[in-house]
Amino acid sequence: MRQLLYALLATARSSLKPQRELALENLALRQQLAILPRKTKRPKLNKADRAFWVALCRIWPHWHSALILVKPETVIGWHRKGFKL
Repeated sequence: MRQLLYALLATARSSLKPQRELALENLALRQQLAILPRKTKRPKLNKADRAFWVALCRIWPHWHSALILVKPETVIGWHRKGFKL
């Protein structure tokens, strides 16, 4: 019941966000969903995935709100290293 209430509140809050914000959030969530079907037990992010998150954190101030698969500190570390791993 609590999860349903949270989902309803999140949906109501989303209706107040600008279209650009929703599009970026949708893009971030879809990118993470694309990683999940990879064959490993714990999906690994490749260089393109890392570059995506570095680019997203540069153009969207709320990028960390949609981040589920990795920690925000990890993305910041990639950014500082120029995402060359």
